[in-house]
Amino acid sequence: MRQLASGFHMVDVGRKRPTPRRAVATGVLNAGALAYPLIVERRLPKGDALAMAEIAGIQGAKLASSLMPLCHPLPLDAVRVDYLALPERNAVRLYCEVKTVARTGVEMEALAGVNAALLTLYDLTKPVEPALSIEGVRLLFKEGGKSGLWLHPEGMSDEETARYQPRAPERLDGVPCAVFTLSDRAHAGQYGDRSGPVLTEYLDRLGADIRVAEILPDGLEPLASRLREMAAAGIRLCLCTGGTGLGPHDETPEALLQVADRRVEGLANMFRAQSQYHTPLAWLSRAEAVQIGAMLVLALPGSPRAVAQGMDIVSPVLAHALAMIDQKDHA
Repeated sequence: MRQLASGFHMVDVGRKRPTPRRAVATGVLNAGALAYPLIVERRLPKGDALAMAEIAGIQGAKLASSLMPLCHPLPLDAVRVDYLALPERNAVRLYCEVKTVARTGVEMEALAGVNAALLTLYDLTKPVEPALSIEGVRLLFKEGGKSGLWLHPEGMSDEETARYQPRAPERLDGVPCAVFTLSDRAHAGQYGDRSGPVLTEYLDRLGADIRVAEILPDGLEPLASRLREMAAAGIRLCLCTGGTGLGPHDETPEALLQVADRRVEGLANMFRAQSQYHTPLAWLSRAEAVQIGAMLVLALPGSPRAVAQGMDIVSPVLAHALAMIDQKDHA
């Protein structure tokens, strides 16, 4: 069967994992000196335009996929439309905030919502003042997914920041870290290590202090000994890649358990549960997480792709886990 030569396609997000998503969009209606007080005092002839704009914004966000052919239909958890009076400009700024848990973001839903709210406000105001204009429609920020937090280059006001509190991933600024790659062949120089650098790149983006990055042979040793040394040297987070499969030389989990003070089963189970959205083979992974003194150790699979996906999954909770170990306020 031949594919239609339209040149368009809906992006396949089936192998992405659902994550909490949020987006906020904004725009301004310039109402003029005559119409502005009627809007904010809710005295327009057609009725309360701000209340109707709120309803329209919610409906617009829900109908985004109907308006834009390649936009994925999403179940929305919440839609909120707010307004800010701008008396110095005789204008009204509208906001649309959208939340969901999904495989793709909700920025188009937020933009569809704010546009619907603005157009409704325009429609109810035009009998009083036909010389209206809409301007500055843009995405303020979006959260969730692989890219985390994105902020519009024009920034946000202090009031907007306080209102919506965009959340960047928790960082690991200055946290002493170590990275170990477990592979007989990479240790022997038969091929280059590709997974270890993925871990170091993620840690570097989070601001971590990477003290050690080594390639070790498979097996209980020397990994078990090196883990003891890292804990004694004050390393707080140790990430390992490789040796978590079902092969005869895959003994990384056993090395961790040999020196562990306690297991952190939830972290490893979180990795497996979320990885199932990327591959049905996720449940065959023997990823492990343990605590050695004040050091948290996590063993991930050996492929670069699995390491990247694993860090996307676990990195949001690593700083929180270390705070719990330190008995700091982690509410």
